Amino acid sequence: MMPRAALALALALAAAPAGAAPAKGFQFGVIGHSFKAGADAAVLRQAIAEASAGNAAFVVATGIKAAGEPCSDKLYGQRRAMFDAADKPMIVSLAGSDWTGCKNSAGRSNAIERLNRLRELYFADAQSLGERRLALTRQSASAKFRSYAENAHWEYGNVLFATLNLPARNNHFLPEAGRNSEFEDRLVANRAWLQRLFTLAARKRLAGVVLFCDGDPGLQADAGFSLLAGFQSKPNKQDGFAEPRRQLKALAEKFDGKVLLVDAQGGAQAANGNAAGNGAAAGNGNGNGNAASAAATGGEPAIVWRGNLGQLSLAAEWAELRVGPGAAPLFTVKGGGADAAQ
Repeated sequence: MMPRAALALALALAAAPAGAAPAKGFQFGVIGHSFKAGADAAVLRQAIAEASAGNAAFVVATGIKAAGEPCSDKLYGQRRAMFDAADKPMIVSLAGSDWTGCKNSAGRSNAIERLNRLRELYFADAQSLGERRLALTRQSASAKFRSYAENAHWEYGNVLFATLNLPARNNHFLPEAGRNSEFEDRLVANRAWLQRLFTLAARKRLAGVVLFCDGDPGLQADAGFSLLAGFQSKPNKQDGFAEPRRQLKALAEKFDGKVLLVDAQGGAQAANGNAAGNGAAAGNGNGNGNAASAAATGGEPAIVWRGNLGQLSLAAEWAELRVGPGAAPLFTVKGGGADAAQ
């Protein structure tokens, strides 16, 4: 006959639902675009050191160089060495300044060739950078999208994290006729990538999805408002973020957990929104404004929520985010004003 204590333990285990044990809370670091003020590798080096110094499980860095720095293999290699020297897993999320403005010796655009070179140098295998590596799943693992190695996802603490190539400067949409093949092809890849991410998160019943990108797609913008400066006065100018914005909102609405997008445009869109007097960068009267407004006014970066969809815009700074699975709030910014029950 089973001893009474052992019987009680067996009954308790049998009654507990599968997966009932709550996931432990953890922190991760995010480095905004450190090159907004110009070329300064020391700023990035310091941000990497500070973001890696605490208990962060991993660090995500947006961008590797300033727009005015050379698009050379030498510089790309130097910045990769900086990331590899970090003692925490480092994930790079590309910025537009890393490739969209690159030109060859004849002064013509070299953006696509430089993007492909970055893919070779930074995203060649299914691991993060840094002394300690984190296993990643890249979109390039799919034969149909084998070029898009910069899009990667990983799961940590019941949350799905992913990078998404949405560069600033209107998502690299070029108004000149016949020059938008890169934009159009990447639009298709990103559409499939987002669908895959949310399908995975829903199937595994994850608590949240966190996306990292460079450009601000305007998730907090009012309907009918464009983040593009002067958009309304230029009816022929296409909003390059329109499709990913619509898709993200639709996918988040159907997802049971929380969705957080982290971009690197803190402060930039706030100025545009204030000039327009409306929408994403300025407050809209309902307490909903772009997260960039906090950075623009010198405050701490903060998450702005609409329903289960949040956005955090960082400037040339780094932030530590805390994740508390099974608790409210799920995401908080250390030292920031984002301690809302989300």
